[in-house]
Amino acid sequence: MRFDNKVTVITGAGSGIGRATAVELGKQGAKVVLVGRTKEKLEETAALLEGNGDVFPADVTSESDVENLASYVKETYGHLDILINNAGGSAQGKILNLSSSEWDYVQDINLKSVFLVSKMLGNVMADRQRSENDRAIVNVSSLSGHKAGAHIPHYSAAKAAVMNFTRALAFELAPYKIRVNSVSPGFVETPLTEDGLQNERFKSSIERNTALQRVGKPEEIAKVIAFAASTDASYMTGTDLLVDGGWLIV
Repeated sequence: MRFDNKVTVITGAGSGIGRATAVELGKQGAKVVLVGRTKEKLEETAALLEGNGDVFPADVTSESDVENLASYVKETYGHLDILINNAGGSAQGKILNLSSSEWDYVQDINLKSVFLVSKMLGNVMADRQRSENDRAIVNVSSLSGHKAGAHIPHYSAAKAAVMNFTRALAFELAPYKIRVNSVSPGFVETPLTEDGLQNERFKSSIERNTALQRVGKPEEIAKVIAFAASTDASYMTGTDLLVDGGWLIV
């Protein structure tokens, strides 16, 4: 199997794209450490993995929590092969009315978390030389990082920064034979978009403005993340894969 016995950490693994990615990698043999703030949701994901899921509740915006996660991975598994930085979140807000706390929350969950987890778990990955290009980090950015979304300036800024951070990290980790790429989903059915999709007018607008004329599914994004994490992408690093159903070409 493509990820047979590969030790993998996925943040935001309790639902949506994170859960779908855990299932995708798990069914291909990965040993998946499921990270998120809600233990119950992580356990629901673990139940889908047929024994390949290991639950580790943590707040990835907390330096001490991420330190504990890195220590756990090293002590339990001895090494790390794949890291998926998927945790994120958004909120509505216009720039002229946006509070500092609202800005900080969105930056922390979408950008600071990627920095903390990449730094501390990147050290675990770099600590052991493996076969050439068989280790990878995949950061989940967003279509909003390519094109600013209405009333989500803090989210758009954070996701654009994730893509540039990915490039910088790819350069720094290349000597360790660790590849780093990002994946930018378009509009996908997740708990984050659930409320909006219940509004038929809003859903129809999304479909009209997408070349494929439909909303994406978490499993579709998970397959692209799996590709970027696999040795099928062994000569790809420092790039972003846009998976938006053709939103930007309409």
